[in-house]
Amino acid sequence: MRPERHEILVLNQISPVGLKRFPPETYHVAKDVARPEAILVRSADMHAMKIPDSVRAIGRAGAGTNNIPVGAMSARGVPVFNAPGANANAVKELVLAGMLMAARNLVPALGFVAALREGDEAALNVRVEEGKKAFAGTELPHHTLGVVGLGKIGSLVADMAIRLGMKVLGLDPELTVDAAWSLPSQVRKAHSIDEVLKSCEYVTLHVPLVPATRHLVNAHNLALARPGTVLLNFSREGIVDDAAVVEALAAQRLKYYVTDFPSTRLGGHPGVIALPHLGASTREAEDNCAVMVVDQVRDFLENGNVTNSVNFPEVVMAREAPFRVAIAHANVPNMVGQISAAMGEHRLNIHNMINKSRGELAYTLLDVDSRPSADVLAEIGRIEGVLAARFLPAGA
Repeated sequence: MRPERHEILVLNQISPVGLKRFPPETYHVAKDVARPEAILVRSADMHAMKIPDSVRAIGRAGAGTNNIPVGAMSARGVPVFNAPGANANAVKELVLAGMLMAARNLVPALGFVAALREGDEAALNVRVEEGKKAFAGTELPHHTLGVVGLGKIGSLVADMAIRLGMKVLGLDPELTVDAAWSLPSQVRKAHSIDEVLKSCEYVTLHVPLVPATRHLVNAHNLALARPGTVLLNFSREGIVDDAAVVEALAAQRLKYYVTDFPSTRLGGHPGVIALPHLGASTREAEDNCAVMVVDQVRDFLENGNVTNSVNFPEVVMAREAPFRVAIAHANVPNMVGQISAAMGEHRLNIHNMINKSRGELAYTLLDVDSRPSADVLAEIGRIEGVLAARFLPAGA
């Protein structure tokens, strides 16, 4: 008899390279699933969506999760996964393209050539030779690049800049140990965004949009920028105050603002180089994001493991018994004690257990030696603070 399949709802076009990692024998993946166990999404806005109570996980095939109601999912005990770093190389290459477009004045130069529509070949050549002086640029080596945010993308950008002969000043108050190990030793540490803008000819932003980073670049610190600074934003639109950018361009504090987020607030200023959100728009990045998030969602549904969740703690435990229980709950005292007591009352021997927390949310995995009954799961579910409890037999 064919086992019941996991139902997966897909809201956007997800790379088939990733979707193929769902075995068709045990997974049904479609865009019209009524009772999904998990949802995969790229850019679709889920805030106004009625998310079925059957949903156990949401996977974002990309890094940002602003389009997902993460807080509401946390309250339901639903992890939200993303794919940090899967598009890092794609963004790194676009940052380089943006720096080169600015350094060599390529956008106005292309506009100049496109306007040369009349006259014979000889006349055109004369106008090209006379006009090219206006577009003379600079080379990147020996200039200083400020990298704000030193995660996977920022680290790759810093390494690329050093290889090009640039000096690099890095800023990241939340720098992790793993990220620090991946940084080139030549990266000098900055202590504030003000210091970066004062010290660098090029500044590139690679931080998430959270309350603390909204308008991280603003009128106050743009006033400190060196005249002719190039600002690049391939992070999130709200990181930069667009009105302050327009003022800085008019005052020639900024020479160019290269952004992946077009906005009417930028007013078509000639110093703005706006791209249509191309940061992760490569075949390779889309494949990498899909593969990464599918593998994470599968591991959670089948084994309860949590990797790269934006709201759950990271919890990975190798199976040591055929029966597993996964419990999302409030991070409050005596929760593990109550769960263990419920197991003991039903004569279930806990073979292995792991419990971790993240802010107000905690997550517990238990391997037990015999199959837990529906009664024990119901009893655990009634414990005050338990958000979700699942039984995960091996091979499910």
